[in-house]
Amino acid sequence: MRRLLPFSILPARNPDDPHRAATQLELFFDLISVIAIAAITAGLHHAISEGHGLDKLPVFIFLFTAIWWAWMNFTWFASAFDNDGPTYRLLVMFIMGGELIFAGGAEHIFKTLDLGWGVLGWTIMRLAMAM
Repeated sequence: MRRLLPFSILPARNPDDPHRAATQLELFFDLISVIAIAAITAGLHHAISEGHGLDKLPVFIFLFTAIWWAWMNFTWFASAFDNDGPTYRLLVMFIMGGELIFAGGAEHIFKTLDLGWGVLGWTIMRLAMAM
């Protein structure tokens, strides 16, 4: 039996449900995360080839952790709620928009340490997950 959580507009996933496969939207979110990691890895590669890889290593670790943390939060979100409804799909697309903003700005953040794009992307992701 499904119940609405008192703080959520989505029904909680039934823990007795058998194994469920990832949806296409969830796989697309994974791909976005891979693109973000590729962008910062390319930045680290260029820094290493220019001779200041150790200077950029803490930035890489920080951004990798931020991307990984966003992916982990989404994984929790996807496993906690039902994935059949239009509300879930809409919120996932909203979360992916935030991740796209974050991923698109990852290279800029890596080069300049300007966290504006990252904070905007995180804020959008958090707003959607809080609903």
